Amino acid sequence: MLASELRRKYIEFFKRYGHAEIKSAPLVPENDPTCLFTTAGMHPLVPYLLGEKHPAGKRLTDVQKCLRTGDIDEVGDPFHLTFFEMLGNWSLGDYFKEEAIAMSYEFLTKELGFKPEQIKVTCFEGDENAPRDTQAAEIWMRHGIPEKNICFLGKEDNWWGPAGETGPCGPDTEMFVPLDRPDCGPNCGPSCGCGKWVEIWNNVFMQYNKTAEGKFIPLEKPNVDTGMGVERVTAFMQGVSSAYETELFRGIFAKIQELANNPEANSGNRSARIVAEHMRAATFLIADGVKPSNVDQGYVLRRLIRRAVREARKLGITDMFTAKIADVVIAEYREFYPELAANADVIREELCREEDQFAKTLENGTREFAKLIEKFPPQLENKVISGRKAFSLYETYGFPLELTQEMAAERGFKVDEKGFQEEYAKHQEQSRAGAMQKFKGGLADHSEKTAALHTATHLLHKALRVVLNYDAAQSGSNITAERLRFDFTYDQKMTPEQIAQVEALVNEQIKRDLPVVCEEVSLEEAKRRGAIGLFESKYGEKVKLYTIGDFSMEICGGPHATHTGALGHFRIVKEESSSRGVRRIKAVLE
Repeated sequence: MLASELRRKYIEFFKRYGHAEIKSAPLVPENDPTCLFTTAGMHPLVPYLLGEKHPAGKRLTDVQKCLRTGDIDEVGDPFHLTFFEMLGNWSLGDYFKEEAIAMSYEFLTKELGFKPEQIKVTCFEGDENAPRDTQAAEIWMRHGIPEKNICFLGKEDNWWGPAGETGPCGPDTEMFVPLDRPDCGPNCGPSCGCGKWVEIWNNVFMQYNKTAEGKFIPLEKPNVDTGMGVERVTAFMQGVSSAYETELFRGIFAKIQELANNPEANSGNRSARIVAEHMRAATFLIADGVKPSNVDQGYVLRRLIRRAVREARKLGITDMFTAKIADVVIAEYREFYPELAANADVIREELCREEDQFAKTLENGTREFAKLIEKFPPQLENKVISGRKAFSLYETYGFPLELTQEMAAERGFKVDEKGFQEEYAKHQEQSRAGAMQKFKGGLADHSEKTAALHTATHLLHKALRVVLNYDAAQSGSNITAERLRFDFTYDQKMTPEQIAQVEALVNEQIKRDLPVVCEEVSLEEAKRRGAIGLFESKYGEKVKLYTIGDFSMEICGGPHATHTGALGHFRIVKEESSSRGVRRIKAVLE
């Protein structure tokens, strides 16, 4: 089964059961301070899972593009990806376990052709906070899954959430299918770890709200959130052991082999896998407005591109190549993701610029390496480059350990590999700690403070357009309970006078105590009225239109104040460059 056929089957199946198809949200979340990227299908729907009404209704389905960076260094093995597509269906306070499991069973057996005895499922075994999920197990058995194919596992395996310290959470049930290999023993199953049983789908039953006191309170209207990975299911349906062997990557590997003039640069080659995976991810990121930089999403994009360039050199590719691979990605995905074709020129331009800049960085790193070598006395016998110095070359100039070792060996030096790994592990731990800190407040904070700052962001956006006499477009937003951060397209530094004018104009609207009105209208109606469509692709045919008096009108989905007089005094703390052609404002309400 082709990936395109899988997407179509899934969406059409759930549309038959009353689900409205919604478009994939961008890879950069709107107004979510807890995540750099959209990491799962449920991510853009958090406000609606928390109770907000979705314009498309209570039953939704989509194919969501996602990006996760936690395992970026593991990309190259048969399984890890940074960019992937997630099929999903949701019930927002509508159906629950009975219907969700029934639809999952039907799709697996009727649409994908699995026999009941080929499917194993896991359910939550229960703990002091929530009971054993015998209900889910009984539903599976009623539909034909043998009791021996059902096992109960703990919270680490069969529980989702909350995303932060508090919020919606609940048990899940996961579906597994077998690879064509022998059992590892009589107890071979989803929990044995031998790799025979592969998770293919996950249904999360959000039926509790975890409070700040650690209590699990049953939700009045529980939700269902599901996820099925396109790459993983495609690999299974095509009888191959990894996503890299599917048709999703076939064209990309063909181009890599052509550029390298090397038939060994195929789906089994680790360097070729890294080039293929990272270039696919980079192409999608740039299409969604991310540009290479040294901060946030731009830093991840830069790292993906530069890692791809380093691995391409190992394959023998020395000419500029990134835009050529991006062209293959665009051609193969443009029908389902039209934003790729619409931004093709920008994608090529950004990749070529970054690739050229990295080549210069490598030259600078080579000079730095030469300086490092010169500091050693010529008569020294035991010449060792410390792990800290080797890691500095990696972090600052992108030199992988192997490159430093090769260059060192040419000059009679060794590299303290253990010391490098220790520095690398320390760096990873700091990165993980930073990532965990981003989740501390929980997803989609709906406090009065964030609602006020969200409303102030609308006022700021309109004020920028008025003062700069330019259609400044939002390219990113990040709101915490303490401040707002707003990125917008503009190619020059704002003057102190312009910043003061923007502040004054926003505070004038706050003083006017304008009403904030929300309406559900069609996307076409919102455009006809002249609304600003921020990230409109995530909303579908019906949208929420927020009007702030006679001053601002925007399509949006986040929490808002009911009137501007509740905001307090608006102050711009900082105006700076975010990336090329994009400025960043940080502001507070006092």
